[in-house]
Amino acid sequence: MDIATIIGIVAAFGLMLMAILQGGGVGMFIDVASILIVFGGTAGVALINFPLGDVISAIGVAKKTILIKEANTNELIAQLMEFANKARKEGILSLQGSIDTVEDQFLVKALQMAVDGQEPDDLKAMLNTEIDYIQERHSGGAEIFTSLGTISPAMGMVGTLIGLVQMLQNMSDPSSIGPAMAVALLTTFYGAVLANILFNPMAGKLKTRSKTELLQKTVIVEGMESILSGENPRVMEQKLHAYIAPKMRESVFQ
Repeated sequence: MDIATIIGIVAAFGLMLMAILQGGGVGMFIDVASILIVFGGTAGVALINFPLGDVISAIGVAKKTILIKEANTNELIAQLMEFANKARKEGILSLQGSIDTVEDQFLVKALQMAVDGQEPDDLKAMLNTEIDYIQERHSGGAEIFTSLGTISPAMGMVGTLIGLVQMLQNMSDPSSIGPAMAVALLTTFYGAVLANILFNPMAGKLKTRSKTELLQKTVIVEGMESILSGENPRVMEQKLHAYIAPKMRESVFQ
């Protein structure tokens, strides 16, 4: 679970709610017409812009901003070093017994390919192809939330225009000016909240997670290539450490 995301959401909405309560009450910030325009309009435009399956899958993608267990890159490198030492001592086929202990399905596939006798270049090419398609899927998920972050303020502006038109057409009736102005302002408010507190930050978090995951998968590819090539473990570790910042590196030889 990502504590940073939870803290960010609680802090953003909590401070906003505190400001609302100090100025009156929550009730004045609730307007059914504005909710329908912004929330319903955003969902409708999303269905126009993306296939239904992609919109539905976005719910599952959203969970990755909170409910995800990130692998530690140093721990991954240490695990690969363990496999390298085992392969040098007992042969590549000895890694078959280690497959059941691995949780990362990408690493499981890489180990199985190595045990099945894939050449280093072929293994690297096949795994890099899979990485390319993983990156494409990740980009598609982040793109949906980036689009929602653009659509929701636009729908807020649409609601504002509707409210202003209603207000201007009924200037002779003072009792209608208030509700029309509420629609005009609250739709802008709802759109800004959805875009800047939810959708755009979620898209940014997904892009960050994607970079981390793709880096770790690249480390796996390079590590497995080194294992199949029979590379010296120290040289292999130095090669894999190139993917992480110097201050974050932890050597298994110390």
